[in-house]
Order: sequence, then C-alpha cells, then structure tokens
Amino acid sequence: MMTVQELSDRREIDDLLIRYCHAIDTCDFALLDTVFTPDAVIDYSAFGHPRGRYPEIRAFLAGALPGLAHSQHAISTSRVLLDGDRASATTICTNPIGVRRPDGSVHHTTYHLWYVDELVRTPAGWRLATRIERGSHIDNPAPPE
Repeated sequence: MMTVQELSDRREIDDLLIRYCHAIDTCDFALLDTVFTPDAVIDYSAFGHPRGRYPEIRAFLAGALPGLAHSQHAISTSRVLLDGDRASATTICTNPIGVRRPDGSVHHTTYHLWYVDELVRTPAGWRLATRIERGSHIDNPAPPE
C-alpha cells in the first residue's frame, strides 16, 4: 500500500509530465522553465534533434517550435519508480505535428516515442534532471528536401 507521501509524489510527477506537454505545445517557455532543473540533460537525438543541457535545448525549442503549424503531445501509461527524493519514469508519447512547407501547405507527421526520465525533488517541487527520447516509429515522415 502506498503512503500519503508516495501518492502525493506520484500526483506531482504526473502534473510535471503534463506541464511539459502543455509548455511545448503552446510554446510557453516560462512554463517550460518549471519542468527542468537548470542543468538538466535532454536528449532528443532519437529523431535527429540535439542533445544538450537545458539552456541549449530551450534555445533550440524556442527557434523550432513556433514554426510548426500544430503540435499535440499525448502522453500515457507512465511507469514511475520512486526512491526518496529521486524518481525515474518511462512514459509513452504520441506527437502529431504539422510542418509548414514553403508553398504554405502543411505536412502532417506523427512521432511515437517513450520519454525516459530521471527526476529530482527540489525546493520548488519535482523537476526533470534527465529526459531521453527513445524512438519507436514515425507515421508519414516528411520527404527529404
């Protein structure tokens, strides 16, 4: 049986994972700042994007996300393992996006992946210290340019 603290931790972690999706999909970078530790390591290389510390990845996202026609992260079936002030989580994500083409049309692609996370409890609450995208597959990938 879970303790009240474990239930509280799990709920706060669920909220954190959801907050990431909303921050990314709405390009709310102030909200995104409440998701990661300042020195978090983020690895988006599974689909050819960068790996780096949070400030570098934040700058990449700020340049890339506003150019999308749409983005909608849908997460589910998170497996969270608590260990005191640390936790790990693996979460399924389906992410349909629309990429604007030079002719004004939109190419629709869906990424299927897992987020593999390491989390830490901070004075401000739970934060992601590491996030790795582990790719599964892509539906309707964009043709090479």
